[in-house]
Amino acid sequence: RLDRMLPAFGKLSNLTTAVFDAKSLAGRCDAVFLALHGGKAMAYVPALLDAGVRVIDMGPDFRLKDPQTFERYYGMQHTAPELLSQAVYGLAPYYRDTIRGAQLVAVPGCYPISMILPLRPLVGHELTELPIVVDAISGVSGAGRALHEAFQFCEMNENVRAYKLGIHQHTPEVEQELLGEHLIQFSPHVGPYTRGILSTITVHLKGPVDPAERYARYAAEPFVRVLGAGALPELKHVRGSTFCDIGWVMDERTNNLLIVSAVDNLMGGTAGMAVQCMNIMFGLEETMGLACGGMAP
Repeated sequence: RLDRMLPAFGKLSNLTTAVFDAKSLAGRCDAVFLALHGGKAMAYVPALLDAGVRVIDMGPDFRLKDPQTFERYYGMQHTAPELLSQAVYGLAPYYRDTIRGAQLVAVPGCYPISMILPLRPLVGHELTELPIVVDAISGVSGAGRALHEAFQFCEMNENVRAYKLGIHQHTPEVEQELLGEHLIQFSPHVGPYTRGILSTITVHLKGPVDPAERYARYAAEPFVRVLGAGALPELKHVRGSTFCDIGWVMDERTNNLLIVSAVDNLMGGTAGMAVQCMNIMFGLEETMGLACGGMAP
């Protein structure tokens, strides 16, 4: 039972685990969420699609369109490359219409959401060819539930650690969704807290850009909150929610636009986005089950 694995669901859920069988699932459900490590979902997705089940994959297997790039960053060969072009990237503000009719949705990674949402409106608008610099810090839950020495209390308490500099697997995902126009210099860190990603993004400008004008496209987006110039996001305001908060400062001295974004790496990072995609796919209210604020204080 789910509530025995995760006691927080006591009296809230009576779900039980079962052995996976694609044909059995086809007769009992309309959609399947896959939350698996890289390389695992590609073994199940073809059978699910053949059985007529719509798939929402929260892992990385179908996010990248190029199988060679996947192999380079994930260290394994893609076994279902024919499905990469069919998979719809599950970022609702940009792919809502195609998500609606999709059979296979690839939900974005947690770090990419914190980068793509603040950067995509700026693509093609007076950005230099210099790499976009992103320094981001994530809570320990981003590493999953498996036991690792590096994430034990004595290792993480009062500590911040950089990791995978220049080689993080989310880098090509972001570059792909910036339409291949910009390189990303991504420096991820892990901090001594449970959940949340704060990304600080440095973009050098060739000419004047009004960020408020570019971000106006998010006015109708239910889970993107544009805070405005000088208003910088904080993790406590998004913790436990599906929101992405965006704020910025223009450094006139260096002509750099400094953008800060905050997301909850569990809800806003993947799980909430997956539910939003499901709602869109089945014609439900897009915010159903997701309309809650951050857990502050």
